[in-house]
Amino acid sequence: MSSDDDSSGWQLTESDPSVFTELLKTLGVPLIVDDLYSLDSESLAALQPLHALIFLFKWVGTQDEAIAGTYDPEFPGFFAHQVVNNACATLAVLNALGNIPSLEKGGQLTELFNFTTGMDPQTRGFVITSADWLREAHNSLSPPSAISLDGLGLPRKSEDAYHFVVYLPVMGSIYELDGLKPHAVKHGSYDESGEGWLGRAREVIENRIATYPPGALEFSLLAVRDDPLPILQSQLGGLQTSGKQSEATEVLEKIANENSKRERWAFENSLRRHNHVGLVYHLLIALAKAGRLEPAKETAKKIMKERVEKAKTRGESMDED
Repeated sequence: MSSDDDSSGWQLTESDPSVFTELLKTLGVPLIVDDLYSLDSESLAALQPLHALIFLFKWVGTQDEAIAGTYDPEFPGFFAHQVVNNACATLAVLNALGNIPSLEKGGQLTELFNFTTGMDPQTRGFVITSADWLREAHNSLSPPSAISLDGLGLPRKSEDAYHFVVYLPVMGSIYELDGLKPHAVKHGSYDESGEGWLGRAREVIENRIATYPPGALEFSLLAVRDDPLPILQSQLGGLQTSGKQSEATEVLEKIANENSKRERWAFENSLRRHNHVGLVYHLLIALAKAGRLEPAKETAKKIMKERVEKAKTRGESMDED
């Protein structure tokens, strides 16, 4: 979440699985984050083993967020408060990772968790946001800006603020970890059979979404899960050894889809790491010097006009159908 208050050098990040997965990689954690477009049983089963759900929503300052569940001051797991703006994405990740038993972690993250053992949530939050290496990892995928309007006396534009919270199982109960709340929120126990904790988590999240006016807020849900590639590659080896070519072909297709997704993520993250304002500026200068800027502008206008007309035509065609 962000506002006009001090962010202590933490920059806004996108709610994108490639950003979160790259952060996990930097932290030395062998998990990935995937988009979750539906809470139905089939969609959840396809992402198992699934460890936590990261929920993004538009923040409404006047809303009473503690409308469901009960505060648990004696929460037995890891919970840290958000003490600076823009850090809620990474804080949500840490609040999730700190409650996944036997999770493999990088050296710096292990030291951070060990150092904060026994601290209250507020102090943990200060320690986390004071960690330079963590802030750098967080900011590494925040697109840089070469344009600043500070000091120009321009009126500030009010922007929507978004916030990340985590839902996950801890000691047989579903918990909501929101760094802006005083304590972890307990949403009751769950049945180990069937869908397990995910069944109860679905109810909690759907009930929360239902409290907002339809279409008034935007939501996003991300799943923290095991990396499926090692599992798929192991399955492939076993199927090929046993001569089950049909099943092996299906697994190969899944592996190809995962690799294609990783390639797309890598490309998107490479774009986030670079500032393209300078490149665009010099391209415009070069076009102007060559006398090609005005013709390029007219061509662009023509192409855009054609696209708009085609879109209108398609829309009218659909209406007739």
